Amino acid sequence: MSEHGTAPGSTADAVWRLRSRGCWQEAAEILRPAAAEDPAVALSRAELLIEQCLFTACHWEQAEEALRLAEAGVASAEQRAAASCARGFLAYVASTLGPRDRLDEAQAALGRTSALLPPDAPGRPLLDFRRGLVAENLLGDRTSAWIAYRRAHEGAAERGDELLRSYTWRHLGGLALAAGDHERAREGFHASLRLRESLGFTVGVAPALAALAEVSEPAEAVRLRAEASRLVQALGGVPVWLARQLSAVPAPAAPPDGRVGQEVGDTIS
Repeated sequence: MSEHGTAPGSTADAVWRLRSRGCWQEAAEILRPAAAEDPAVALSRAELLIEQCLFTACHWEQAEEALRLAEAGVASAEQRAAASCARGFLAYVASTLGPRDRLDEAQAALGRTSALLPPDAPGRPLLDFRRGLVAENLLGDRTSAWIAYRRAHEGAAERGDELLRSYTWRHLGGLALAAGDHERAREGFHASLRLRESLGFTVGVAPALAALAEVSEPAEAVRLRAEASRLVQALGGVPVWLARQLSAVPAPAAPPDGRVGQEVGDTIS
């Protein structure tokens, strides 16, 4: 097995390698034939395209179309829960980066997911993380966000989901920083960066570097931001919200279906 849990040379491995470099369109095309027949693959493809929206702040219609296809094909309660969780996440991303506020939709979809999932279900940690995102970034409720992130963090550790742990570490670090606890913030940011580098999740490394720079000594912070800027440039200017913050590339023009000009923080994902 590869370091990210896929068999070398497999379709899953090819999809991961493209995804990790920000090539979501190409990864989605690999899954397109099977997605028409297999609900699980359709859900995976929809999640890929939603992640693309998160990093690029555009391609909303593609994600919506893929998610509708996945929703139409679900064949079990577990798949219905996964589709509902994806729906809630897309609504969250659209509320932070997209064309309109979809907070109510995000909360309703994640609430449905919770009702469908048993307490020990494999999808529970991801649901908890996404509920934390909504609490932190749409509701401004840091206490609820911290509780949700901790549950997600512990669940991801139990299941060996190192990519999700890279997210929970970063968000727990962000909340620690907001509370003035620089030591715990640095622990979280450093752990997130280490996991993303070890997994080869290249597109997620620059945000981790930028976060760590926030709690580093001035000279080290300059180095980390410069490294993040070079990586953002190498990946074609994604994540777009981090590119603007770092001034790594000129801010892109707003696409017709997204409000790229909106100011957002670096903890949206």
